[in-house]
Amino acid sequence: MSTLELLSKKEEGQIITPVKIAIAEGDGIGPEIMKATLKILKEAGAEIEPEFIEVGEKAYLSGQTSGIDDKAWDVIKNNKVILKAPITTPQGKGYKSLNVTLRKTLGLFANVRPVQAYSPFVPTHFPKMDLVIIRENEEDLYAGIEHRQTRDVYQCLKLITRPGSERIIRYAFEYAKVYNRKKVTCMVKDNIMKITDGLFHSVFKEVAKEYPGIESEVQIIDIGSAKLAAQPENYDVIVTSNLYGDIISDIVAEIGGSVGMCGSSNIGKEVAMFEAIHGSAPDIAGKNIANPSGLLNAAISLLAHIGQSEIGDKIKNAWLCTIEQGYHTADIYREEVSRKKVSTEEFTNIIISNLGRTPNILKPSFNKTVNGIINIPYYNRKEESKELVGIDVFLDWKESDPEKLGHALSKLDIYQLKLKMITNRGVKVYPEGLSQTYCTDHWRCRFVSQNAVINKEEPDYKPIEFEHILALQSVLNHLGYDIIKTENLYEFNGKRGFSLGQGE
Repeated sequence: MSTLELLSKKEEGQIITPVKIAIAEGDGIGPEIMKATLKILKEAGAEIEPEFIEVGEKAYLSGQTSGIDDKAWDVIKNNKVILKAPITTPQGKGYKSLNVTLRKTLGLFANVRPVQAYSPFVPTHFPKMDLVIIRENEEDLYAGIEHRQTRDVYQCLKLITRPGSERIIRYAFEYAKVYNRKKVTCMVKDNIMKITDGLFHSVFKEVAKEYPGIESEVQIIDIGSAKLAAQPENYDVIVTSNLYGDIISDIVAEIGGSVGMCGSSNIGKEVAMFEAIHGSAPDIAGKNIANPSGLLNAAISLLAHIGQSEIGDKIKNAWLCTIEQGYHTADIYREEVSRKKVSTEEFTNIIISNLGRTPNILKPSFNKTVNGIINIPYYNRKEESKELVGIDVFLDWKESDPEKLGHALSKLDIYQLKLKMITNRGVKVYPEGLSQTYCTDHWRCRFVSQNAVINKEEPDYKPIEFEHILALQSVLNHLGYDIIKTENLYEFNGKRGFSLGQGE
Protein backbone atom coordinates (compact mmCIF):
# COMPACT_ATOMS: atom_id res chain seq x y z
CA MET A 1 0.00 0.00 0.00
CA SER A 2 1.41 3.43 -0.95
CA THR A 3 1.74 6.31 1.51
CA LEU A 4 -0.98 8.21 -0.35
CA GLU A 5 -3.38 5.27 -0.12
CA LEU A 6 -2.61 4.82 3.57
CA LEU A 7 -3.31 8.48 4.33
CA SER A 8 -6.57 8.52 2.38
CA LYS A 9 -7.82 5.37 4.12
CA LYS A 10 -6.97 6.91 7.49
CA GLU A 11 -9.02 9.98 6.66
CA GLU A 12 -11.95 7.76 5.62
CA GLY A 13 -11.71 5.81 8.88
CA GLN A 14 -11.26 2.48 7.10
CA ILE A 15 -9.48 -0.49 8.64
CA ILE A 16 -5.87 -0.32 7.52
CA THR A 17 -3.93 -3.41 6.50
CA PRO A 18 -0.54 -3.33 8.30
CA VAL A 19 2.35 -2.24 6.11
CA LYS A 20 4.84 -5.04 5.51
CA ILE A 21 8.37 -4.03 6.51
CA ALA A 22 11.55 -5.95 5.69
CA ILE A 23 13.46 -6.27 8.98
CA ALA A 24 17.22 -6.91 9.05
CA GLU A 25 18.32 -7.65 12.62
CA GLY A 26 22.00 -7.15 11.75
CA ASP A 27 25.07 -8.20 13.69
CA GLY A 28 26.69 -7.39 17.02
CA ILE A 29 24.21 -5.35 19.04
CA GLY A 30 21.82 -5.33 16.06
CA PRO A 31 19.43 -8.07 17.25
CA GLU A 32 19.17 -6.48 20.72
CA ILE A 33 18.34 -2.97 19.55
CA MET A 34 16.01 -4.28 16.85
CA LYS A 35 14.10 -6.29 19.45
CA ALA A 36 13.79 -3.18 21.61
CA THR A 37 12.69 -1.01 18.69
CA LEU A 38 10.05 -3.44 17.46
CA LYS A 39 8.67 -3.85 20.98
CA ILE A 40 8.22 -0.08 21.29
CA LEU A 41 6.59 0.16 17.84
CA LYS A 42 4.16 -2.62 18.73
CA GLU A 43 3.18 -1.07 22.08
CA ALA A 44 2.70 2.32 20.39
CA GLY A 45 0.27 0.81 17.90
CA ALA A 46 2.39 1.03 14.77
CA GLU A 47 0.46 -0.61 11.90
CA ILE A 48 3.32 -2.66 10.49
CA GLU A 49 3.99 -6.31 9.79
CA PRO A 50 7.68 -7.26 10.19
CA GLU A 51 9.15 -9.72 7.68
CA PHE A 52 12.65 -10.78 8.72
CA ILE A 53 15.52 -11.12 6.26
CA GLU A 54 19.07 -12.42 6.67
CA VAL A 55 21.78 -9.93 5.71
CA GLY A 56 25.23 -9.14 6.99
CA GLU A 57 27.92 -11.30 8.53
CA LYS A 58 26.11 -14.64 8.34
CA ALA A 59 25.22 -14.04 4.70
CA TYR A 60 28.81 -13.06 3.91
CA LEU A 61 30.25 -16.15 5.58
CA SER A 62 27.73 -18.42 3.85
CA GLY A 63 29.24 -17.41 0.52
CA GLN A 64 27.21 -14.32 -0.39
CA THR A 65 30.02 -11.84 -1.17
CA SER A 66 27.55 -8.94 -1.21
CA GLY A 67 26.13 -9.87 2.22
CA ILE A 68 22.59 -10.56 0.98
CA ASP A 69 20.87 -13.53 -0.69
CA ASP A 70 18.13 -13.80 -3.33
CA LYS A 71 15.37 -14.44 -0.78
CA ALA A 72 16.17 -11.19 1.05
CA TRP A 73 16.17 -9.30 -2.26
CA ASP A 74 12.71 -10.65 -3.04
CA VAL A 75 11.32 -9.52 0.33
CA ILE A 76 12.81 -6.05 -0.11
CA LYS A 77 11.44 -5.70 -3.65
CA ASN A 78 7.97 -6.77 -2.51
CA ASN A 79 7.80 -4.66 0.66
CA LYS A 80 9.58 -1.52 -0.59
CA VAL A 81 10.54 -0.50 2.99
CA ILE A 82 13.47 -1.79 5.08
CA LEU A 83 14.42 -1.24 8.71
CA LYS A 84 18.03 -2.34 9.11
CA ALA A 85 20.19 -2.70 12.21
CA PRO A 86 23.99 -2.30 11.92
CA ILE A 87 25.82 -5.13 10.19
CA THR A 88 29.41 -6.40 10.27
CA THR A 89 31.43 -6.72 7.07
CA PRO A 90 34.15 -9.38 7.55
CA GLN A 91 37.66 -8.03 7.02
CA GLY A 92 39.57 -9.01 3.88
CA LYS A 93 38.60 -11.49 1.14
CA GLY A 94 37.13 -8.71 -1.04
CA TYR A 95 33.73 -8.43 0.67
CA LYS A 96 31.66 -5.54 -0.71
CA SER A 97 29.88 -3.04 1.54
CA LEU A 98 26.26 -4.13 1.93
CA ASN A 99 25.16 -0.54 2.57
CA VAL A 100 26.66 0.66 -0.72
CA THR A 101 25.17 -2.35 -2.54
CA LEU A 102 21.69 -1.64 -1.17
CA ARG A 103 21.83 2.10 -1.90
CA LYS A 104 22.99 1.70 -5.48
CA THR A 105 21.00 -1.39 -6.44
CA LEU A 106 17.73 -0.01 -5.06
CA GLY A 107 18.30 3.54 -6.30
CA LEU A 108 18.29 5.04 -2.79
CA PHE A 109 19.47 8.44 -4.01
CA ALA A 110 18.83 10.52 -0.88
CA ASN A 111 20.45 10.01 2.50
CA VAL A 112 18.53 12.04 5.08
CA ARG A 113 20.04 12.55 8.50
CA PRO A 114 18.27 14.81 11.04
CA VAL A 115 20.48 15.92 13.94
CA GLN A 116 19.05 17.59 17.01
CA ALA A 117 20.64 18.60 20.30
CA TYR A 118 19.24 17.07 23.49
CA SER A 119 20.87 19.48 25.91
CA PRO A 120 21.30 19.51 28.86
CA PHE A 121 20.72 15.76 29.05
CA VAL A 122 23.23 14.89 26.32
CA PRO A 123 26.29 17.17 26.46
CA THR A 124 26.78 19.57 23.54
CA HIS A 125 28.08 23.10 23.03
CA PHE A 126 25.13 23.82 20.73
CA PRO A 127 21.85 23.37 22.63
CA LYS A 128 19.74 24.99 19.85
CA MET A 129 21.07 22.78 17.08
CA ASP A 130 18.31 21.29 14.89
CA LEU A 131 19.26 20.60 11.28
CA VAL A 132 19.02 18.03 8.51
CA ILE A 133 21.79 16.82 6.19
CA ILE A 134 20.53 15.62 2.81
CA ARG A 135 23.31 13.82 0.97
CA GLU A 136 23.36 12.51 -2.59
CA ASN A 137 23.79 8.78 -2.14
CA GLU A 138 24.77 7.14 -5.44
CA GLU A 139 27.44 8.96 -7.42
CA ASP A 140 30.43 11.30 -6.92
CA LEU A 141 33.67 9.54 -5.93
CA TYR A 142 31.56 6.76 -4.41
CA ALA A 143 31.07 5.31 -7.88
CA GLY A 144 34.31 3.55 -6.88
CA ILE A 145 35.91 3.77 -10.34
CA GLU A 146 39.64 3.68 -9.65
CA HIS A 147 42.73 2.80 -11.65
CA ARG A 148 46.47 2.60 -11.19
CA GLN A 149 47.87 4.20 -14.34
CA THR A 150 51.64 4.49 -13.86
CA ARG A 151 54.24 3.62 -11.27
CA ASP A 152 53.51 6.94 -9.56
CA VAL A 153 49.88 7.79 -10.24
CA TYR A 154 46.53 6.38 -9.09
CA GLN A 155 43.16 7.73 -10.20
CA CYS A 156 39.62 7.91 -8.83
CA LEU A 157 36.86 9.25 -11.07
CA LYS A 158 34.39 11.80 -9.70
CA LEU A 159 31.07 11.44 -11.49
CA ILE A 160 28.40 14.11 -11.00
CA THR A 161 25.31 13.92 -13.20
CA ARG A 162 22.57 16.40 -13.99
CA PRO A 163 19.74 13.94 -13.19
CA GLY A 164 21.44 12.98 -9.92
CA SER A 165 21.93 16.63 -8.97
CA GLU A 166 18.39 17.67 -9.90
CA ARG A 167 16.90 14.78 -7.97
CA ILE A 168 18.74 15.33 -4.68
CA ILE A 169 18.44 19.13 -4.75
CA ARG A 170 14.73 19.01 -5.50
CA TYR A 171 14.31 16.45 -2.72
CA ALA A 172 16.01 18.88 -0.29
CA PHE A 173 13.61 21.71 -1.17
CA GLU A 174 10.61 19.38 -1.07
CA TYR A 175 11.73 18.11 2.33
CA ALA A 176 12.07 21.68 3.59
CA LYS A 177 8.57 22.50 2.32
CA VAL A 178 6.93 19.40 3.78
CA TYR A 179 8.64 19.66 7.17
CA ASN A 180 8.26 23.46 7.45
CA ARG A 181 11.98 24.19 7.25
CA LYS A 182 12.98 27.74 6.31
CA LYS A 183 16.36 27.51 4.57
CA VAL A 184 18.35 25.19 2.30
CA THR A 185 22.14 25.51 2.09
CA CYS A 186 24.12 23.96 -0.76
CA MET A 187 27.77 23.03 -0.12
CA VAL A 188 30.16 22.58 -3.06
CA LYS A 189 33.79 23.12 -4.11
CA ASP A 190 33.17 24.71 -7.49
CA ASN A 191 35.97 27.24 -7.14
CA ILE A 192 38.23 24.25 -7.92
CA MET A 193 35.99 21.63 -9.60
CA LYS A 194 34.25 24.08 -11.88
CA ILE A 195 32.53 21.50 -14.09
CA THR A 196 31.40 18.79 -11.63
CA ASP A 197 30.69 20.88 -8.53
CA GLY A 198 29.85 23.74 -10.88
CA LEU A 199 26.99 21.65 -12.26
CA PHE A 200 25.68 20.92 -8.75
CA HIS A 201 25.82 24.65 -7.95
CA SER A 202 24.05 25.74 -11.14
CA VAL A 203 21.31 23.12 -10.73
CA PHE A 204 20.81 24.30 -7.14
CA LYS A 205 20.25 27.87 -8.34
CA GLU A 206 17.81 26.65 -11.02
CA VAL A 207 15.74 24.58 -8.59
CA ALA A 208 15.82 27.23 -5.83
CA LYS A 209 13.89 29.63 -8.09
CA GLU A 210 10.92 27.24 -7.95
CA TYR A 211 10.73 27.61 -4.14
CA PRO A 212 10.59 31.39 -3.49
CA GLY A 213 9.26 30.85 0.02
CA ILE A 214 12.39 29.00 1.12
CA GLU A 215 15.66 30.87 1.71
CA SER A 216 18.60 29.44 -0.24
CA GLU A 217 22.36 29.92 -0.08
CA VAL A 218 25.56 28.34 -1.42
CA GLN A 219 28.76 27.85 0.56
CA ILE A 220 32.18 26.46 -0.34
CA ILE A 221 32.48 23.14 1.49
CA ASP A 222 35.67 23.89 3.42
CA ILE A 223 34.60 27.15 5.03
CA GLY A 224 31.03 25.84 5.16
CA SER A 225 32.17 22.83 7.21
CA ALA A 226 34.10 25.15 9.55
CA LYS A 227 31.05 27.37 10.04
CA LEU A 228 28.86 24.30 10.51
CA ALA A 229 31.13 22.99 13.27
CA ALA A 230 31.29 26.41 14.94
CA GLN A 231 27.67 27.60 14.52
CA PRO A 232 25.38 24.70 13.58
CA GLU A 233 22.35 26.60 14.86
CA ASN A 234 22.64 28.85 11.77
CA TYR A 235 21.76 25.95 9.46
CA ASP A 236 18.46 24.28 8.70
CA VAL A 237 18.62 21.91 5.69
CA ILE A 238 21.96 21.23 3.99
CA VAL A 239 22.18 19.51 0.60
CA THR A 240 25.44 18.32 -0.88
CA SER A 241 27.14 15.57 -2.86
CA ASN A 242 28.12 12.14 -1.60
CA LEU A 243 31.60 12.57 -0.10
CA TYR A 244 30.99 15.99 1.42
CA GLY A 245 27.70 14.78 2.88
CA ASP A 246 29.33 11.70 4.37
CA ILE A 247 31.87 13.86 6.19
CA ILE A 248 29.65 16.68 7.44
CA SER A 249 26.84 14.36 8.56
CA ASP A 250 29.25 12.67 10.98
CA ILE A 251 30.58 16.06 12.09
CA VAL A 252 27.13 17.33 13.04
CA ALA A 253 26.17 14.05 14.68
CA GLU A 254 29.27 14.23 16.86
CA ILE A 255 28.92 17.90 17.85
CA GLY A 256 25.24 17.27 18.49
CA GLY A 257 26.24 15.01 21.36
CA SER A 258 26.28 11.41 20.19
CA VAL A 259 26.57 9.56 16.90
CA GLY A 260 24.72 6.72 18.61
CA MET A 261 21.51 8.77 18.92
CA CYS A 262 21.01 9.48 15.21
CA GLY A 263 18.90 7.61 12.72
CA SER A 264 19.26 7.76 8.97
CA SER A 265 16.88 7.43 5.99
CA ASN A 266 17.87 6.29 2.51
CA ILE A 267 15.12 7.26 0.08
CA GLY A 268 14.51 6.14 -3.49
CA LYS A 269 11.69 6.48 -6.00
CA GLU A 270 10.30 3.05 -5.05
CA VAL A 271 12.19 1.74 -1.99
CA ALA A 272 13.28 3.31 1.28
CA MET A 273 15.71 2.02 3.92
CA PHE A 274 15.96 3.23 7.50
CA GLU A 275 18.91 2.52 9.79
CA ALA A 276 21.02 3.68 12.72
CA ILE A 277 24.26 5.39 11.68
CA HIS A 278 26.49 3.69 14.25
CA GLY A 279 28.29 0.38 13.85
CA SER A 280 27.51 -3.11 15.13
CA ALA A 281 29.65 -2.72 18.30
CA PRO A 282 30.47 -6.44 18.73
CA ASP A 283 32.43 -5.66 21.92
CA ILE A 284 29.21 -4.96 23.85
CA ALA A 285 26.93 -7.42 22.04
CA GLY A 286 24.82 -9.60 24.34
CA LYS A 287 25.49 -7.45 27.43
CA ASN A 288 22.08 -5.71 27.49
CA ILE A 289 23.74 -2.26 27.63
CA ALA A 290 23.37 -1.03 24.01
CA ASN A 291 21.46 2.18 23.31
CA PRO A 292 18.63 1.52 20.80
CA SER A 293 18.01 5.25 20.22
CA GLY A 294 19.63 5.47 16.77
CA LEU A 295 17.55 2.64 15.36
CA LEU A 296 14.44 3.88 17.15
CA ASN A 297 14.83 7.34 15.59
CA ALA A 298 15.27 5.67 12.20
CA ALA A 299 12.02 3.75 12.83
CA ILE A 300 10.27 7.03 13.69
CA SER A 301 11.32 8.39 10.28
CA LEU A 302 10.04 5.16 8.73
CA LEU A 303 6.63 5.71 10.31
CA ALA A 304 6.47 9.23 8.85
CA HIS A 305 7.41 7.77 5.45
CA ILE A 306 4.50 5.29 5.47
CA GLY A 307 1.95 7.82 6.68
CA GLN A 308 1.99 7.01 10.41
CA SER A 309 3.49 10.27 11.66
CA GLU A 310 1.19 10.49 14.67
CA ILE A 311 2.47 7.16 15.98
CA GLY A 312 6.00 8.31 15.25
CA ASP A 313 5.38 11.49 17.26
CA LYS A 314 3.96 9.41 20.12
CA ILE A 315 7.13 7.29 20.23
CA LYS A 316 9.50 10.24 19.81
CA ASN A 317 7.85 12.17 22.65
CA ALA A 318 7.96 9.11 24.94
CA TRP A 319 11.65 8.72 24.10
CA LEU A 320 12.27 12.43 24.81
CA CYS A 321 10.48 12.08 28.15
CA THR A 322 12.73 9.14 29.03
CA ILE A 323 15.86 11.15 28.20
CA GLU A 324 14.45 14.12 30.14
CA GLN A 325 13.68 11.96 33.19
CA GLY A 326 17.34 10.92 33.36
CA TYR A 327 17.02 7.24 32.48
CA HIS A 328 20.12 6.81 30.34
CA THR A 329 22.05 3.92 28.86
CA ALA A 330 25.76 3.70 29.60
CA ASP A 331 26.91 5.62 26.51
CA ILE A 332 25.16 8.85 27.57
CA TYR A 333 25.06 8.35 31.36
CA ARG A 334 26.52 11.21 33.46
CA GLU A 335 26.27 11.27 37.25
CA GLU A 336 25.56 15.02 37.42
CA VAL A 337 22.59 14.78 35.02
CA SER A 338 21.32 11.21 34.91
CA ARG A 339 18.97 9.66 37.40
CA LYS A 340 19.88 6.06 36.66
CA LYS A 341 22.08 4.03 34.34
CA VAL A 342 19.70 1.59 32.68
CA SER A 343 20.01 -1.51 30.54
CA THR A 344 18.68 -1.82 27.01
CA GLU A 345 15.63 -3.64 28.30
CA GLU A 346 14.97 -1.14 31.11
CA PHE A 347 15.33 1.79 28.70
CA THR A 348 12.83 0.15 26.34
CA ASN A 349 10.26 -0.47 29.05
CA ILE A 350 10.51 3.10 30.39
CA ILE A 351 9.89 4.49 26.89
CA ILE A 352 6.80 2.28 26.65
CA SER A 353 5.57 3.52 30.03
CA ASN A 354 5.93 7.11 28.74
CA LEU A 355 3.81 6.58 25.63
CA GLY A 356 1.18 9.34 25.55
CA ARG A 357 3.35 11.85 27.42
CA THR A 358 5.19 14.88 26.00
CA PRO A 359 8.49 16.34 27.26
CA ASN A 360 8.62 19.48 29.42
CA ILE A 361 12.08 20.75 28.51
CA LEU A 362 13.04 19.17 25.20
CA LYS A 363 11.17 20.23 22.07
CA PRO A 364 8.20 17.92 21.43
CA SER A 365 7.84 16.15 18.10
CA PHE A 366 4.95 17.22 15.87
CA ASN A 367 5.66 15.59 12.50
CA LYS A 368 1.92 14.96 12.19
CA THR A 369 1.79 18.57 10.97
CA VAL A 370 3.94 17.80 7.91
CA ASN A 371 2.61 19.62 4.88
CA GLY A 372 2.13 17.04 2.14
CA ILE A 373 4.14 14.25 0.54
CA ILE A 374 7.49 14.46 -1.24
CA ASN A 375 7.24 13.58 -4.91
CA ILE A 376 10.23 13.78 -7.26
CA PRO A 377 9.42 13.90 -11.00
CA TYR A 378 11.31 11.77 -13.48
CA TYR A 379 14.24 13.41 -15.23
CA ASN A 380 13.56 14.99 -18.61
CA ARG A 381 16.75 15.04 -20.66
CA LYS A 382 17.22 18.17 -22.78
CA GLU A 383 18.56 18.02 -26.31
CA GLU A 384 21.97 19.64 -26.79
CA SER A 385 24.39 19.84 -29.69
CA LYS A 386 27.69 18.05 -29.14
CA GLU A 387 30.89 18.56 -31.13
CA LEU A 388 34.24 16.79 -30.81
CA VAL A 389 36.95 19.47 -30.65
CA GLY A 390 40.05 17.68 -29.33
CA ILE A 391 41.52 14.97 -27.15
CA ASP A 392 43.58 14.65 -23.99
CA VAL A 393 46.09 11.83 -24.36
CA PHE A 394 47.61 10.62 -21.09
CA LEU A 395 51.09 9.13 -21.39
CA ASP A 396 53.22 7.05 -19.06
CA TRP A 397 56.56 8.70 -19.85
CA LYS A 398 59.57 7.94 -17.67
CA GLU A 399 61.63 11.06 -18.40
CA SER A 400 61.23 14.31 -16.48
CA ASP A 401 61.79 17.10 -19.02
CA PRO A 402 58.46 18.48 -20.31
CA GLU A 403 60.26 20.63 -22.88
CA LYS A 404 61.69 17.52 -24.52
CA LEU A 405 58.27 15.85 -24.67
CA GLY A 406 56.58 19.02 -25.84
CA HIS A 407 59.02 19.67 -28.68
CA ALA A 408 58.69 16.06 -29.89
CA LEU A 409 54.89 16.09 -29.90
CA SER A 410 54.69 19.57 -31.43
CA LYS A 411 56.47 18.31 -34.55
CA LEU A 412 53.69 15.80 -35.29
CA ASP A 413 51.42 16.66 -38.24
CA ILE A 414 48.43 14.33 -38.13
CA TYR A 415 45.15 15.29 -39.76
CA GLN A 416 45.76 18.93 -38.82
CA LEU A 417 45.90 18.21 -35.08
CA LYS A 418 48.32 20.19 -32.96
CA LEU A 419 49.60 20.00 -29.39
CA LYS A 420 48.04 22.75 -27.26
CA MET A 421 49.62 22.00 -23.89
CA ILE A 422 51.02 19.38 -21.55
CA THR A 423 50.10 19.15 -17.87
CA ASN A 424 51.46 17.06 -15.03
CA ARG A 425 49.04 16.44 -12.15
CA GLY A 426 46.85 19.14 -13.71
CA VAL A 427 49.51 21.88 -13.82
CA LYS A 428 50.67 23.20 -17.21
CA VAL A 429 54.33 22.33 -17.79
CA TYR A 430 54.46 23.00 -21.55
CA PRO A 431 54.65 25.49 -23.13
CA GLU A 432 56.17 28.01 -20.73
CA GLY A 433 56.19 25.77 -17.69
CA LEU A 434 58.23 26.44 -14.57
CA SER A 435 61.28 24.40 -13.64
CA GLN A 436 60.10 24.27 -10.00
CA THR A 437 56.99 22.19 -10.87
CA TYR A 438 57.52 18.61 -9.72
CA CYS A 439 56.65 16.11 -12.43
CA THR A 440 55.57 12.50 -12.06
CA ASP A 441 55.51 9.93 -14.88
CA HIS A 442 51.91 10.87 -15.80
CA TRP A 443 51.52 13.41 -18.63
CA ARG A 444 48.32 14.86 -20.08
CA CYS A 445 48.87 16.00 -23.67
CA ARG A 446 46.06 18.10 -25.15
CA PHE A 447 45.60 18.04 -28.93
CA VAL A 448 43.17 20.32 -30.80
CA SER A 449 42.57 21.37 -34.40
CA GLN A 450 45.31 23.38 -36.08
CA ASN A 451 42.56 25.85 -36.98
CA ALA A 452 41.68 26.46 -33.33
CA VAL A 453 42.29 30.01 -32.11
CA ILE A 454 43.87 29.47 -28.71
CA ASN A 455 45.66 32.72 -27.92
CA LYS A 456 42.77 34.31 -26.08
CA GLU A 457 41.01 33.99 -22.73
CA GLU A 458 38.38 31.57 -24.07
CA PRO A 459 39.87 29.64 -27.03
CA ASP A 460 37.81 29.13 -30.20
CA TYR A 461 37.98 25.39 -30.78
CA LYS A 462 37.14 23.86 -34.17
CA PRO A 463 35.40 20.52 -34.75
CA ILE A 464 37.49 17.47 -35.62
CA GLU A 465 36.64 13.96 -36.76
CA PHE A 466 37.02 10.83 -34.64
CA GLU A 467 39.26 9.35 -37.34
CA HIS A 468 41.77 12.10 -36.54
CA ILE A 469 41.95 10.86 -32.97
CA LEU A 470 42.43 7.26 -34.03
CA ALA A 471 45.24 8.29 -36.38
CA LEU A 472 46.92 10.30 -33.61
CA GLN A 473 46.85 7.37 -31.20
CA SER A 474 48.17 5.04 -33.90
CA VAL A 475 51.14 7.32 -34.60
CA LEU A 476 51.91 7.84 -30.92
CA ASN A 477 51.84 4.09 -30.34
CA HIS A 478 54.08 3.51 -33.40
CA LEU A 479 56.59 6.03 -32.01
CA GLY A 480 56.76 4.10 -28.73
CA TYR A 481 54.65 6.32 -26.47
CA ASP A 482 52.70 4.46 -23.75
CA ILE A 483 49.09 5.69 -23.96
CA ILE A 484 47.36 4.88 -20.66
CA LYS A 485 44.14 6.82 -21.13
CA THR A 486 42.36 9.26 -23.44
CA GLU A 487 39.55 11.73 -22.84
CA ASN A 488 37.68 13.23 -25.78
CA LEU A 489 37.07 16.99 -25.58
CA TYR A 490 33.57 18.18 -26.47
CA GLU A 491 31.63 21.40 -26.75
CA PHE A 492 27.93 21.32 -25.84
CA ASN A 493 25.77 24.01 -27.42
CA GLY A 494 29.00 25.79 -28.27
CA LYS A 495 30.25 25.82 -24.66
CA ARG A 496 33.43 24.12 -23.52
CA GLY A 497 32.73 20.81 -21.74
CA PHE A 498 36.19 20.33 -20.22
CA SER A 499 38.41 22.15 -17.75
CA LEU A 500 41.46 24.20 -18.60
CA GLY A 501 44.79 23.15 -17.13
CA GLN A 502 46.13 25.11 -14.18
CA GLY A 503 48.10 27.89 -15.82
CA GLU A 504 46.64 27.22 -19.28
